[in-house]
Amino acid sequence: MKRVYNFSAGPAVLPEEVLREAAEEMLDYKGTGMSVMEMSHRSKAFEEIIQTAEADLRELMQIPDNYKVLFLQGGASQQFAAVPLNLMKNGVADYIVTGQWAKKAYQEAQRFGKAVKIASSEDQTFSYIPDCSDLPIDEDADYVYICQNNTIYGTVFHELPNTKGKPLVADISSCFLSEPVDVTKYGMLYGGAQKNIGPAGVVIAIIREDLIRDDLPKTVPTMLQYKTQADADSLYNTPPCYGIYICGKVFQWIKKLGGLEEMKRRNEEKAAILYDFLDSSKLFRGTVRKEDRSLMNVPFVTGDDALDKEFVAKAKEAGIENIKGHRSVGGMRASIYNAMPKEGVEYLVDFMKKFEADHT
Repeated sequence: MKRVYNFSAGPAVLPEEVLREAAEEMLDYKGTGMSVMEMSHRSKAFEEIIQTAEADLRELMQIPDNYKVLFLQGGASQQFAAVPLNLMKNGVADYIVTGQWAKKAYQEAQRFGKAVKIASSEDQTFSYIPDCSDLPIDEDADYVYICQNNTIYGTVFHELPNTKGKPLVADISSCFLSEPVDVTKYGMLYGGAQKNIGPAGVVIAIIREDLIRDDLPKTVPTMLQYKTQADADSLYNTPPCYGIYICGKVFQWIKKLGGLEEMKRRNEEKAAILYDFLDSSKLFRGTVRKEDRSLMNVPFVTGDDALDKEFVAKAKEAGIENIKGHRSVGGMRASIYNAMPKEGVEYLVDFMKKFEADHT
């Protein structure tokens, strides 16, 4: 069976090596006589899986000791509520809205306090990152919030905003482990695993310990309190065991390849192949301001909706899956996460060249 090139934005492509390892262990994990899917989350075998996964993630990201690593459920979207519920001490938070997911987080935060939109790129369909060097940060703001890489629109914060001393909270779902990151610049980072790390169902949160409160209002659900999860080492209830197991394998795969510096090199190389073609193409064009382009998600269009549809259909016939853009923007989008091989991007560009030759 030939595997397709899967450009899905999430759930997304996983390393083939990881999938093969998981397949080999499906019925018998390390002599336990059972699958990880079947074992108790209180067992020694799973305890080793989750502890090793955390240790490997800490090593990859150089996470300081004063940050907790939590393996959670509920998707990144559940954190849109959990963040203000846990971090709004003064009842105020500042949001930079650069895409649909930041917008949804901002709207959700309004349920729990005063959420202030201090910058936005909605005026140009989220095709750029606004200047965040001197923002009107509220004196009472408990945190400043960003979605660091905008999956739908293909933009990324190459420079973090100046939060004027307030903790920065970042949704990093679609750029998780794509390059080195200085964790100390954030109060909290979190992301859904299904884009760059593992299967859907796991959210990983990295939170500075001083932001984990024990004085939350009684109205905050037990399961949404970071302290609940931190005190129980992510085992307060049954976690997404199999998803965490796959995440752990991906962490080891990245370590084996050379860590986040090597991931960045590979990702820059892959993105350059696609962006260079788009910049020289007579038919296709990228939709993002050049200085704000993402390494992970590359949206592009022909300018003709009918032609876009034809391209998506013919690409599928050629073994290029999930190239259609998000329904809110149309066109095409290639998500080229860590596990997308360079050959996949080259194959896509070759197909685009042939399509262009047939239509110009």
